[in-house]
Amino acid sequence: MPVLQAQDNKQAYAHTMKIIFAGTPEFAAQALKQLIAAGHEIALVLTQPDRPAGRGMKLTPSPVKVVAEQHGIALWQPEKLRSAEQQAPVAAANADVMVVAAYGLILPQVVLDMPRLGCLNIHASLLPRWRGAAPIQRAILAGDSETGITIMQMNAGLDTGDMLSIHKLPITPSSTAATLHDQLAELGAHAIVAALTDLPKLQAQRVPQEESGVTYAEKLKKEEATIDWQQSAADLDRMIRAFNPFPSAQTVLEETPIKIWRAQPTTGNGKPGEIIAINRNGITVACGDNALILTELQKAGSKRMDAAAFLAGNPLSIGSCFGPKSLKAVDTPN
Repeated sequence: MPVLQAQDNKQAYAHTMKIIFAGTPEFAAQALKQLIAAGHEIALVLTQPDRPAGRGMKLTPSPVKVVAEQHGIALWQPEKLRSAEQQAPVAAANADVMVVAAYGLILPQVVLDMPRLGCLNIHASLLPRWRGAAPIQRAILAGDSETGITIMQMNAGLDTGDMLSIHKLPITPSSTAATLHDQLAELGAHAIVAALTDLPKLQAQRVPQEESGVTYAEKLKKEEATIDWQQSAADLDRMIRAFNPFPSAQTVLEETPIKIWRAQPTTGNGKPGEIIAINRNGITVACGDNALILTELQKAGSKRMDAAAFLAGNPLSIGSCFGPKSLKAVDTPN
């Protein structure tokens, strides 16, 4: 099975197929754009129904829908794909293959069998590690040194299909869920185009996933984002990076909710949550082991700002304490 590095996939390909594309968020939109640019015929795009979003909670099209409409591609936005009526547009497309990326709906076996060459999934992890909903964040939280894209032949299980190709990407000490998402979206877009150029060969060489390496990336919950200063600085650094931008790491200071967007581990001792140093570069807070320098913060009702700007409007003193752990999540504007 091909195992490629991120930089190996930026090429142009001439082979074209008739494709159904199923996806919803920006991660998927990048793949759709690349498939269009490669000259593939996109017969149909499946995406989630428009959802309320923003402060006005207006119905908003998905990023994938926006791309499809820009290119005049037929759209289908079913709530489910369970009934024959809901499945009819997929069958009528008579596609060579379906490409799926963060679609958000379960595809029953009858749908998986409709395209001539089946359905391929662009999954943002090195399977079988981190099957499931939040592979990018869980990889950072766990301290993984690398992640990547797996192109998988889909079956009815949860990310259990045979692997066609793997494309690796390092996780650096500065990687956040946001930066890693963008890198993986680009990598996945190039990886699926590469896979389609020689798909019958890749399918003949498919590799089953080893059950011994399976881990599950559970969906993120807002309550996970409350900072427990009893944890080590290394653990909290990973948490802050993993939860940037959602659900964002949160704490309190003098009963005021504070979001922590960026921080750096450092040495230092003190009571967990205690401010032990302050300067224009950051606010140093003691943890259960060592300390964190907070470099980007956001007070409830305010904007994100670097430490110097935050301190200008919120004077702090050494000995003040962040915490406690039992914080109720409070929304602030991004």
